Amino acid sequence: MSYKKWVIADGDKEKASVLSEKLNLDPLVAFLLVSRGIDNQLTASDFLSPGCAFSSPFSLKDMDKAVERINRALDENEKICIYGDYDCDGVTSTALLFTFMESLGADVTYFIPNRLTDGYGMNRDAIDRIKQQGTALIITVDNGISSFDEAEYIYSLGMELIVTDHHQIGDRLPKACAVINPHREDNHIRFRDFAGVGIAFKLACAVYGGEVEDMLEQYADLVAIGTIGDIVSLKDENRGLVKAGLKLINEDSRISIAALKRAAGSEDSYMGAGDVAFQLCPRINAAGRMDNPDKALELLLCDDYEQARFMAQQLNTENAHRHEVESNMVDDIKLQIEQNPSLAGQRVIVVKGANYHKGVIGIAASHIVENYSKPSIVISTDDDGNAIASARSVEGFNIYEAISSCSDLTTHFGGHPLAAGFGLKSCDIDLFRKRINEYAKNKYPVMPVETLHIDCRISPFYLTTDFADNLAVLEPYGADNPKPLFGLYNMTLCSVTPIGDGKHIRIEAQKKGKIFRIVKFGVREDEFPYRQGDILDFAVRISKNFYKGKYYISICAVDIRKNGMDENTFFAEKSDYQLFVAGEKNKTKMYPDRAACSAVYRFIRDNNGWNFSYDDLYFCLKGVTYGQMRFALDAFCEAGLISADKKITVNPVSQKADLENTGVMKALKGRLEIE
Repeated sequence: MSYKKWVIADGDKEKASVLSEKLNLDPLVAFLLVSRGIDNQLTASDFLSPGCAFSSPFSLKDMDKAVERINRALDENEKICIYGDYDCDGVTSTALLFTFMESLGADVTYFIPNRLTDGYGMNRDAIDRIKQQGTALIITVDNGISSFDEAEYIYSLGMELIVTDHHQIGDRLPKACAVINPHREDNHIRFRDFAGVGIAFKLACAVYGGEVEDMLEQYADLVAIGTIGDIVSLKDENRGLVKAGLKLINEDSRISIAALKRAAGSEDSYMGAGDVAFQLCPRINAAGRMDNPDKALELLLCDDYEQARFMAQQLNTENAHRHEVESNMVDDIKLQIEQNPSLAGQRVIVVKGANYHKGVIGIAASHIVENYSKPSIVISTDDDGNAIASARSVEGFNIYEAISSCSDLTTHFGGHPLAAGFGLKSCDIDLFRKRINEYAKNKYPVMPVETLHIDCRISPFYLTTDFADNLAVLEPYGADNPKPLFGLYNMTLCSVTPIGDGKHIRIEAQKKGKIFRIVKFGVREDEFPYRQGDILDFAVRISKNFYKGKYYISICAVDIRKNGMDENTFFAEKSDYQLFVAGEKNKTKMYPDRAACSAVYRFIRDNNGWNFSYDDLYFCLKGVTYGQMRFALDAFCEAGLISADKKITVNPVSQKADLENTGVMKALKGRLEIE
């Protein structure tokens, strides 16, 4: 298993007590609010309020210019094209603005680029096709802020452009009648973290010129799905937009979304933000990842229920296909790493595959980060010697800067500190892997540790359906307002049962004589390194499940570790070992003396080998440093005592091995200047 550093949030208990009393809140809910910086009655009341004070759309720079140009297009019956994007945010943005413009009687069409053939953002071929349709005005949603050449090209063809986007701004703006972006410094707004669909909604509100509430009743569901799908902050106005949208989604006010809910198997269930994120958004995204994003857009624009049901089922099929491709890709990557463990031993994991699906490599990279707690890059190579890569990182390691250090090897790249994409030649992949790991070694002598932020320690006896009901006031959950994560400590493992065709496990653990059931997704029984009787700590999230007419509490483990593990020593020793292998000198004990070797070998022998990770093995040993363990294992392999391929196997031996004379030990003595 991959190990993360657990950090428990700090909160002022006295402030929480006051908040609990004044607002009649569960004391633990009040503590959660305080620990998240919502620590006085006014801010807490605003946060918990069902409504929201929305800023004027005209607080955004250039909004007045955009409204004036759109009104002129409406008056003169000019053809307008909404230029969107293929992800959930871009598709919902396009659906919203297209539907709104159509309701005003506009001569409006749309274009969404194909991820596989057009790439991200604006391109000349698309602009040519739009021009041929007789378009006079292009309005971008969720893209365009960096399309400088394309903007000039639009004007050279006699068309005009309005840009609405939410991505970060560089040192200049594209040529346009109006550039609406919340990150412009000349905006007069208090909140800037909108998704593209939030900015499209602001534009529609400005053109409408009426009450925001009227527009929310029409479009908040689309805004909510796009906002949740783009993982932007669910604070301030976004929180209000998502709350309003969830209300519409659960009232089945839009035929297309009701059909999508049914296809996802959620037509009779209440949908929270998490349900939207894991059930609706992936299905909308699947069209753009696997085939044609127009399929998702056409569904959202459909107002015939039977037609919508058919189209929703198509997206369901696309999403199932995406799952299958993703699973096969991740399995292939794991096999690569098993066959070549040095890939996972590097600071940045770089793996490649022939004709990996380009729409899925980013998801695969996220899985590798989750499994190995390291920055990871998945590359798809084609038959022409070209490659497309997607990168994901851990908090504290800027993957964008790391790729920038190798920019001479890339054909294009873009992204941000935690995620990026780029192209390169297949023949340069090995050199790229070497260069980016050299950068990581020099820039990050100690690699950032993946951190798990836990809201508070809690007794499992507190986890009831009533408590789950009390927690509901914190919804909707999302970025900057995550679903609470609780620490359960000193739990005795009773049993482990495979579920879900063996892909997941159900754990029974007890405390003070009471058994609690905890589910861990994505871990197979043979990958779970703990045994009956082990004392474990669990980082868990809770929810309510309805079964046979009754609600039950559901406990889901995000992470599991042995109770009492010294995580600081572990991470320090592992980092020292990695630095030592990379050629650095340090003071941590690396040489496995007789006692250390005996401890490691005895444990492996007594357990008939070891089927789990080296990290898991470390926590089973006492008095042995991480470096001593790894070098002892290397020496055992060289001496023929064990075989270490996918797992550690103890070999039958006829005579005592001379570990001191193995090449591993001699080289280690030389480096450490041991006589």
